[in-house]
Amino acid sequence: MRPAVVGRERETAAVAELLAAHRLVTVTGPAGVGKSTVAAAAVAASAGWECLVQVRWEGSAPGRPGELSAAVLTRVTGAVPAGPVSPERAADCLPDAPTLLWLDDMDPVHEECVRLVQRVLLRAPRTTVVVTSRRSLGLDAERTVPLRGLHTEPAPGDAAGARPPAVELFHRHAHPGAAEDPESVAEVCRLVEGLPLAVVLAAEQTARLPVREVERLLRLDQLWPAGPRLPHRRHRSLRDAAGSVWLLCDRTVRAVWARAGLFAGSFTEASAVRLCAGGAVEAHQVPSCLLRLAAHGVLQMDGEIGAVREPRYRMTRAAREFGVERLTAKGEFAAVAQRRAQLAEQVAVDAESLWERGAQDRAVRLVCEEYEELAALLDHASTAPGLAPDALRTALRLWFWWVVCDRAEEGAARLLALLPHCDSGPLLARGQWLAAWLSARTAPDAARALLDDAWWTSVLAGDTATVGRVAHVQGVLALRDGDARAAAAHFRLAADTVPAHPAAGPPAALSLAALALAQVRFAPVEARRSAHRALAQAGLRQDAWTCQVARYAYACADLALGRTGRAWRRATRALAGCGEGLPAAHGSGALRQLLAGVEVGSPVLPGPPPALAPLSVPASVPRASAREIRLGRGPART
Repeated sequence: MRPAVVGRERETAAVAELLAAHRLVTVTGPAGVGKSTVAAAAVAASAGWECLVQVRWEGSAPGRPGELSAAVLTRVTGAVPAGPVSPERAADCLPDAPTLLWLDDMDPVHEECVRLVQRVLLRAPRTTVVVTSRRSLGLDAERTVPLRGLHTEPAPGDAAGARPPAVELFHRHAHPGAAEDPESVAEVCRLVEGLPLAVVLAAEQTARLPVREVERLLRLDQLWPAGPRLPHRRHRSLRDAAGSVWLLCDRTVRAVWARAGLFAGSFTEASAVRLCAGGAVEAHQVPSCLLRLAAHGVLQMDGEIGAVREPRYRMTRAAREFGVERLTAKGEFAAVAQRRAQLAEQVAVDAESLWERGAQDRAVRLVCEEYEELAALLDHASTAPGLAPDALRTALRLWFWWVVCDRAEEGAARLLALLPHCDSGPLLARGQWLAAWLSARTAPDAARALLDDAWWTSVLAGDTATVGRVAHVQGVLALRDGDARAAAAHFRLAADTVPAHPAAGPPAALSLAALALAQVRFAPVEARRSAHRALAQAGLRQDAWTCQVARYAYACADLALGRTGRAWRRATRALAGCGEGLPAAHGSGALRQLLAGVEVGSPVLPGPPPALAPLSVPASVPRASAREIRLGRGPART
């Protein structure tokens, strides 16, 4: 039973058109993508052939030389040869009439298929060849039609209510009751990445399981669905499909496949070399193994070899789970997982270095590209105590990602999962400080408990940077409670304690900017001085984010003093210096809100940038009188 041609109309038409104009067409794609189905539909739609010779290779193991040519000879003449047949003899036996030779599933006999097709093109001029294989033949006359998974989301031009191709294929093979849960059906199709074979196998499970249960099981393991009724053994499960590819790989390629299965997202060639090299695999062998895996459909490559931007690889989920199974069976999982942790930590080190050197857009872009891998490490380390300290150091180096990119809740959850697996000491205290900062808005009581532990540990260890950062978060919590004066005292202590350029955390200039925002309520003149001090910190111009927060605090102080013109100009300059590569939470929203209030004649103080939440600058602040400004005092408390 083959999956129906759903969502493949364009590819089928393309194959049929190429068959009418060219002598060699190859349909390529990963295992289970529906190559044979598309080829069958295209052959049925083609006309003008007096003879159709179809040869399908049934086995998964590599074939012996001459077996494919013998199968062609048997199919044409009906006589079974006594031994191997040469490609020349097989090509000469083809009829002298318009003939279509269909060579189906040629991966186990790929090399002989190339030689046979070459002879056919030379010796049988009236024969056209269509081949289905996971990789192309590489011949000059070849035209290739690559296939990928079906779309799991509606296309922009689809009619309202139209089902995506993957969902439509699921419904054609599912139990009628599956239509009652469209959300789970759509999620199942996304989990199997729209691969037609996987969609059919998952749909058949609905005869005995509800769709929601199928979805739950697929989240745990994509290889479990099986369809014993399918005629070809390698199509009866995704594990069998992946195993058929595994059989065709040599030992080195298999080792690279198994080790690269630990990559949760996309990765570069350099990362693969660092993770996969070792033992019987030399570093120089890894790049060629990646290309061979990409040719087999195990890897998807984004980009081109030799391009300005280094190409990235991504392994399909089924192949990734199959590789991890093989890695575990060989007893290499723990060692490769440790190397993956070191690789992720190096990514965090590089990103932090870029952030501190002023290339903050590049730092954010690097974390975005590698975030799936970083997240996978943090998830795995929360259940593997031996990896927790390294994972915690990685999370600490990503402080700017959690704070600046508005991922506070996610960062807090990941840190809290790692902290119980780390011994007491400075590292644990730094983790508690960052977890408290990230959870100050949503869980202030838990944040206070974390700060108490972190403060005592840091004081005993002489870690002044963490002591100052604890004071900064205490100021955040004080502002949340509405006590601006207590918050200012905490921020002042933090600014005096945190080093100017600390590692794995914000500089003292951020505490000075927060001090200015706290002083805006009761001492705008002092707030202006604090903002000026923040902007005068050495090297601040390289830190675009902290610099923008300080400029925002300066503009708020000017606005509180009634200097709307200066506030408008300062906010405008701050917006002009925004890094385009930084996310929206960079603080530009608060600056635009301030400018909008000035321009409409309603100059009220907006809230702080989201990255500094939960700082609570009031929407309106009492203006200082001319005499109070002259005396250096703020407005009277109201």
